[in-house]
Amino acid sequence: MLKVHSRCDLSCDHCYVYQHADQTWRDRPVRMSPATARSAARRIAEHAREHGLPAVHVVLHGGEPLLLGAAGLREVLAELRAAISPWTLLDLRMQTNGVLLDEELCRLLVEYGVRVGVSFDGDRAANDRHRVFAHGGSSHDHVRRALALLRQPAFRSSYAGILCTVDVRNDPDRVYEALLAEGPPRVDLLLPHATWDDPPERPGPGVTPYADWLLRIHRRWVDDGRPGSIRLFEALRPDGAGTEAFGLAPADVLVVEADGTWEQVDSLKTAYHGAAGTGFDVFAHSVDEAARHPGVAIRQEGVQGLCATCRACPVVDRCGGGLYAHRWRTGSGFDNPSVYCADLLRLIEGVDADPEPAHEWSATMPPDELLDDLATGHGSPQTVRQLADDQLAITRMLLAACREMSGPTAAWELLADLEVTAPTAVRAVLEHPFIRPWLVHRLDPSARPGDRAAVDPLPALAVAAAVRAGVPVTVDVPVRPDMMTVPTLGTLVLPGLGESAEVTVQPGGFRVRGGSADRTVRLDPADPSAGWRPTRDVPVPAGRLLIEDDDPYRDCYGQPVAPALAPPTARALGRTLAEAWQVVHRDVPAHGAALDGGLRVVVPLAPDPARPLRSATARDAFGAVAVTTHPDPETVAVLLVHEWQHAKLGAVLDRYDLVAPGQGARLRVPWRPDPRPPEGVLQGVYAHLAVTQVWRSRASTVGGDASEHAARYLAWTRAGVDALLASRSLTAAGERFVDQLRHALEETRAGSR
Repeated sequence: MLKVHSRCDLSCDHCYVYQHADQTWRDRPVRMSPATARSAARRIAEHAREHGLPAVHVVLHGGEPLLLGAAGLREVLAELRAAISPWTLLDLRMQTNGVLLDEELCRLLVEYGVRVGVSFDGDRAANDRHRVFAHGGSSHDHVRRALALLRQPAFRSSYAGILCTVDVRNDPDRVYEALLAEGPPRVDLLLPHATWDDPPERPGPGVTPYADWLLRIHRRWVDDGRPGSIRLFEALRPDGAGTEAFGLAPADVLVVEADGTWEQVDSLKTAYHGAAGTGFDVFAHSVDEAARHPGVAIRQEGVQGLCATCRACPVVDRCGGGLYAHRWRTGSGFDNPSVYCADLLRLIEGVDADPEPAHEWSATMPPDELLDDLATGHGSPQTVRQLADDQLAITRMLLAACREMSGPTAAWELLADLEVTAPTAVRAVLEHPFIRPWLVHRLDPSARPGDRAAVDPLPALAVAAAVRAGVPVTVDVPVRPDMMTVPTLGTLVLPGLGESAEVTVQPGGFRVRGGSADRTVRLDPADPSAGWRPTRDVPVPAGRLLIEDDDPYRDCYGQPVAPALAPPTARALGRTLAEAWQVVHRDVPAHGAALDGGLRVVVPLAPDPARPLRSATARDAFGAVAVTTHPDPETVAVLLVHEWQHAKLGAVLDRYDLVAPGQGARLRVPWRPDPRPPEGVLQGVYAHLAVTQVWRSRASTVGGDASEHAARYLAWTRAGVDALLASRSLTAAGERFVDQLRHALEETRAGSR
């Protein structure tokens, strides 16, 4: 967290920075200097490089960061991107009161891929109870204007959500309705900062007013079908990811103040003067040195870092002792339960009392907002995540159908147990793009014994999840002769294996016995076991991108896939993909963020001298694209963007009818000689819009052929949009979507993207 501006244009009476115990802000510079920003960026990059971090998250904070102005913000953002992006994925965020947000700043935030959280407490009465100017004037209209800007399609990719501080004197129903009316991708409901020395207000007779207030909103949210993400409630679910305020995950936040000093999480300012200090700064001390400060280290110890009362509590794994700052009491320090302890226990009990779906659920955006977001040409990472959640739900339904076909089995029981004890491992396996094609093949009534479709997928899925979770189990797995694939992990080639194997999961690998074969497999990338072909990782900022050249169900693209690649060829492809990923982030950062949000696998296509440059997407394999191996990262970058558009739109069409049913008419388009069905034209338009945005960006820097390519794709896309709108083949939602695409196209033509 970078405190880029240490003053604020509002005077909120509940602000922990200015109104609570710590007053160190008074001695700090108003703005973070360029030298300080540069040193902070270098320290972060150094830390990411030394630890091989897949991503770092940097939040611009204050005070009020928008007080830097557009020029000051650009300077900081450029410094961060230049220093950090070569080493890891940089997830840039900003927390702002929104008062100063305008179109110029929004364009800057979109340009640098900054996701913005806005502080907003609800309806006018709730918001203006605390969030006012120094003269007492209302900030409500200013903030709503900022939120309206972020909802515009051109800026939606920078809209991260709303931060709302709870005040139990406000009407929870009116607050809930006011928050959802702003269409936030996520809402953070925060308890007001308080300690045992300065406890929270508790008006009324109830002993848990904060839990009661929050449970009113939770009940509305559940009854309404969970419209949108409310982080607090998701974190408190039994399988929730937790937050800084809940759960036992290690603390992972450090603050750089405006003068370059390293501090602990800034909520500690509510405890006592100087509570967040470390004595370190970015000029002389590394991230590791700051992270070894005792106040940071104790929050890496999980339950052992909590007081005895918390360690004995039955919900300690859910609550995690609450926010660290809220445990402060003079004399015993932070060795106490949260001052909100009773509320947290009641809140967890109340959340558990509401029924949950049997499997996966996702916080969903309203349809119009999801489609508007995608109609920008790229869509936000949150929207891509929602599409992935929808696709996972389809996979789960297919999995249940396969279970009905197979009947009760030990593998199914194991998978069901892991769903409860290790849901992250199960999800990682089920999200693999080629699980769904396997299930579709399995359910094909024409499958015959011996077909790959006839192989029961449940045992292999259970093994993959158990290996990921480190659960020692033994499973009987049907396999292809002499070959066993463990989805997401790799393939074992073992002569004499036969068609069935006993697989025992062990620490660091598994043992396979079947036929005349007996082999222990070590999952060590540096020293793989003989016959084990691990799925290859590509070092992209988004995390784990796989080159999948072994999975038997990757052959779902309507054109032949390449056989398993030789190691030098695979390494060369990996380098090209990593460079292509960086090219996408360079040319069209918003499309780069969309790739980061959901593209997980690349499948090599078989070479064809007649068509050396090809790519493809399969409707049943969301999260993957297929490409021919090509040495030029600039070319491959265009292929990735183009095919990922098809994947996203395919997921949309699984969910929404954009083309009216029964449309037999075919439309002529300039990029194909044959007339195309409306859905095919829609797919082409969506892919070509993205390619237009790529070439338009390149044209602004390199000119030449890029300008010609941009003009050609622009003309193609416009012709396709006009043909669709004139055809009357679209639903109302489809017309709205295509009309928004035309708007995005014209913005691209005007050079505003």
